[in-house]
Amino acid sequence: MDCKWNESMTRASTSQTTVDGREIADFAAMADDWWDPEGPFAPLHRLNPVRLQYIRDKVVARFGLDDTAIRVFDGLRMVDVGCGGGLLSEPMARLGADLTAIDAGEETVAAAAGHASRMGLAIDYRHTTAEALAHAGEQFDVVVSMEVLEHVADPGLFVRSCAALVKPGGLMLLATINRTLKSYAFAIVGAEYVLRWLPQGTHHWDKFIRPAELARFLRSAGMSLEDLAGVVYSPMDNSWRKSRDVDVNYMACAVRDA
Repeated sequence: MDCKWNESMTRASTSQTTVDGREIADFAAMADDWWDPEGPFAPLHRLNPVRLQYIRDKVVARFGLDDTAIRVFDGLRMVDVGCGGGLLSEPMARLGADLTAIDAGEETVAAAAGHASRMGLAIDYRHTTAEALAHAGEQFDVVVSMEVLEHVADPGLFVRSCAALVKPGGLMLLATINRTLKSYAFAIVGAEYVLRWLPQGTHHWDKFIRPAELARFLRSAGMSLEDLAGVVYSPMDNSWRKSRDVDVNYMACAVRDA
């Protein structure tokens, strides 16, 4: 496994950056808990099946892949931006992706890299940012960034930086939270104070992104929004499923023309 602690993080810290230091510190404090399915990241563990299926479906359709193949992502260079502890990085690597995974939290990347090493997975983990990676001129067939946009300091810059990483003809997949009264009730009051799924203060309503705002960020970055899909919680089986309801959690697929 190749784990790079590169100098691009230093460059990013002295120029325009998407990093919110408060958010990074909050996640650093929980770095050892990423792979505990009943810990503070339990909601992400339950979200993983629906968001991984969305990624798989969109990548297969975009690149005309064999959906029956076990390593369906073979031959694709992919990056997981804001990878956290690697909850999505590891299954994408198992599906055959040549995977780079980046995060602005040093402790978080270390935890992710350690877990991948124990699992015998070759993931190129790096402590860096999307804007630093874009500045270095790197590009990928698929850029994935799930549940990150609502935690960055400058969402417009973040989307532009992620878009710069997409090769012509490539794909970008995002997931975030809509800024509605419903999302305040469900994602903050319900998830953090009533059900206590998340530590209080995990989310800040004013940082949530409306789909129209995301579409505008994408257009300005030369990307076309192809699809929006809501994600809703089913209390009957304690799981998440794809939905037409984008009032709270939603996923987005954007493409760059060849």
